[in-house]
Amino acid sequence: MKLKSKLSLGFASVLLIVAVFFGISIYSIAQVNNRIEKNQQDRYQKIKYCKTIEDELNNISRYLRDLAFLDVDYNYYQKIESIHTSRKEIEIALNLLEDTAIRDETKNLLRQIKAENLVYIELQEKIIALATSGQEEKYEQAINDGAFERGQIFKYVEELDRLEDKSMNELLQSSSGVYNYALISFFISLLLTILVGTGITVWITRKVTRDIRYITDIMNRFPSIRDHVNLPRIDIRSNDEVGEIAASFNEMAGFLEEHARQEKEFISKIQDRDWLKTEVLEITTLCQGLQDMKTLANLIITKVTPMIQGSYGVFYVLERQGDKEFLKKQAVYAESSHDPAREIIPIGEGLAGQSALENRTIILDKVPEDYIKISSGLGETFPKMIIILPLTFKEQVLAVIELASHQSYTAIQLELLEFISKYIGTTINRVQNRMEIERLLGESQVLTEELQSQSEELQLQQEELKTFNENLEEQYSESEKRATELEALKEAFEEKARQLEESSNYKSEFLSNISHELRTPLNSLLILSQMLIENKEGNLTSNQIEYAKTIFSSGNELLILINDILDLSKIESGKITLHPEVVKLADMLDHVRQYFLPMASQKDLEFIVEMDKNLPMTICIDEHKLLQILKNLLSNAFKFTDKGRVSLRISNAAEHVVMNNGIGKDVEWVLAFSVIDTGIGMPKSKHEIVFEAFQQANGSTARKYGGTGLGLTISRKLAGILGGFIDIDSVEGQGSTFTLYLPGHPAQREVFIKPFSEVAATRFVDSDDSSAPGVKRVEDNSDSIYQADDAQQIENRNVSLEGKKILVVDDDMRNVFALTTALENHKIKAVFAENGREAIEVLYENPDTDLLLMDIMMPEMDGYEAIQRIRQIPEYANLPIIALTAKAMKNDREKCIDAGASDYISKPVNLEQLFTLIKIWLYR
Repeated sequence: MKLKSKLSLGFASVLLIVAVFFGISIYSIAQVNNRIEKNQQDRYQKIKYCKTIEDELNNISRYLRDLAFLDVDYNYYQKIESIHTSRKEIEIALNLLEDTAIRDETKNLLRQIKAENLVYIELQEKIIALATSGQEEKYEQAINDGAFERGQIFKYVEELDRLEDKSMNELLQSSSGVYNYALISFFISLLLTILVGTGITVWITRKVTRDIRYITDIMNRFPSIRDHVNLPRIDIRSNDEVGEIAASFNEMAGFLEEHARQEKEFISKIQDRDWLKTEVLEITTLCQGLQDMKTLANLIITKVTPMIQGSYGVFYVLERQGDKEFLKKQAVYAESSHDPAREIIPIGEGLAGQSALENRTIILDKVPEDYIKISSGLGETFPKMIIILPLTFKEQVLAVIELASHQSYTAIQLELLEFISKYIGTTINRVQNRMEIERLLGESQVLTEELQSQSEELQLQQEELKTFNENLEEQYSESEKRATELEALKEAFEEKARQLEESSNYKSEFLSNISHELRTPLNSLLILSQMLIENKEGNLTSNQIEYAKTIFSSGNELLILINDILDLSKIESGKITLHPEVVKLADMLDHVRQYFLPMASQKDLEFIVEMDKNLPMTICIDEHKLLQILKNLLSNAFKFTDKGRVSLRISNAAEHVVMNNGIGKDVEWVLAFSVIDTGIGMPKSKHEIVFEAFQQANGSTARKYGGTGLGLTISRKLAGILGGFIDIDSVEGQGSTFTLYLPGHPAQREVFIKPFSEVAATRFVDSDDSSAPGVKRVEDNSDSIYQADDAQQIENRNVSLEGKKILVVDDDMRNVFALTTALENHKIKAVFAENGREAIEVLYENPDTDLLLMDIMMPEMDGYEAIQRIRQIPEYANLPIIALTAKAMKNDREKCIDAGASDYISKPVNLEQLFTLIKIWLYR
């Protein structure tokens, strides 16, 4: 630390100590004030909690008295919810008071309040139960008991206020004593600050003068030292200006020593470079003009070994014999009678062979005593270091030199060996090439004679190749021709596939259009006939009502036929999508039983539903497709059975059925759904015909029993989509058994039940998701029906549509008349428009419109464009729009939702469905 900094630090320390002591004193006083303020805030919060308890108790009392004057409706349950809310507020206030309570007396009082509150809650539940029971005397008695319990709680709360006031006064007295203590501490701190500051000033002054005298003594000794070696250093004791002077002196001494050392190293390097250049020049001169490998090896080993102060050396040359490579000894320096150098060394064997294999220099600086001995006329000794050096040309090893020395090799000697490795390798390559050229020259003379004889043979082979080439050209032309034909055939197949795709699209468009054309008149027919059946004005005779029922029934049968045709079309085009879900078998069977019991009663038939005990409780399957198959099979059974019984039995499939049909692979069960009847049956020759579209066992069946012959066709195709099949066993005059076999795995996920608030209508249409809130969709081949559960039906009946305004948009005046009449019967104000453009104009004229019923296919502006334009108007962005589509194809419904429709319903419209959906969107 610098001297200036030390002085500054000393004075700063004094100021800091003063500030600390003053801060502690001020902090103590502030703490006393904060404590007083916190106690006041705590007292305020406790008074607030007590006030909350009293207010909520009064609210509960008022709500309990109001229950006697309310019916069991929405307001009644709202009052009960308010009571529960007040209970929670009381419980929260009591818990907060208990969390802040310190004294045992306060905690005991809070426990008494909680106990009384529990008693009061029991009385509240009793009063709620008596409010709607009609027992007015017991109700009044319970109200009086509740008032008494409430008074007890009020008394305890007042006692709690008194205890808190007492605690507050004690805390204020304690805080006053602490404040006086803080003032005394302040004056004591001031005296201590003066004494400490004086001591710090004296200490800093003595420390600065001692370090300066020490540096002066060291610097006075410096001039007497020569050669700039081992110069003295100053021991740095501080980081101030004195320390910087000492550091600069030490740095200067180190620089002088380093300069002397570098000067010596530079002179040594220059001498080594001169020696290296001299030796390299000598080796280069000796190697010029050599043409024999033996001479070259003797010259190199004899010259290089003493040049690097070696005592022993061996020169090996790399040679090849077949696919084997090995090192062959060519020359030795200081060879003795017991020379250990081997004549032949395979590549990779020993250190010399490994050096050649890896093209790597190997140095041994710790040589074992029994490794090699270097001998002279006077005796023998052991080497200290051995180096094995590969000689290379273009990274290819050509030879290996092994050298031994009594002393370690210096860096300049190793650099010389590195040069020898590269330069001598080039010389060896030149000598080997010259020797190879001489060998090849001799061989070429022999080969020339052989080539003359082979030339004649090649001319003969050339003629044969020419003939073979002509044959290849002919085969190539033929292959090109075939490739052209295949390409044309491929284009024809692609064109046929395109035509088939267009044909499928035309078929879908045709079915969509014919559905629209059939459903549009059916819509007004069914709506008006349904209104006639209701006979709200009571002006129709019973015969006239029967006529209307006949019209309504015939229209529904026509609608069933349209739906069957559309289902078959969707299955054949592969547009059916599966939606697996967890299904309880018992619940599904109960649904089927309730669905067909009226039919069984009408025909006086026994209807039996059975399920084996060892079946899984739940399965994961597309329930809607399964129900569609079972309903088709059971409908046929009831249709063709006049007496006896109809049974539905679910069991595990027989093992031979599973094995023979190959449906049990990789599944955990195969269920058999058997529909058994005692009806007319059919001969075995007709078993397959009944599954074909528009086919029945014989022509008289259609005339007697009716039907289109599509039900079994659709059922078999749906069974295939689900991974199963339908089997038939029938005897003419005795009855039939249709068995549906379905494979699968047990359901592993939990079945979730929606809360009451999410229950709305159930839509039996396609597999598309409904956009109405709380609506789920179920597939069926019957009419499009929106069916609410019991809770929703009760809620819908309680909802009034009177005074609502609905805009009907349809270009068919028959539909407009039918829909507006139905709406007006429910006291709904109906306005209409004949196309999308007119609908926007009417909407501007009637801004109080609550909902819009929009037809899709209209002139000038269709329903899609009209919905999109209405959604672009900010005030109508959330207006409920229900699309009325006479098209029943999947894409048509998706277009409605994508265009901005809130929901959709297929024509012909069922009035109960329509009003259920209207209520859902008006009161969602």
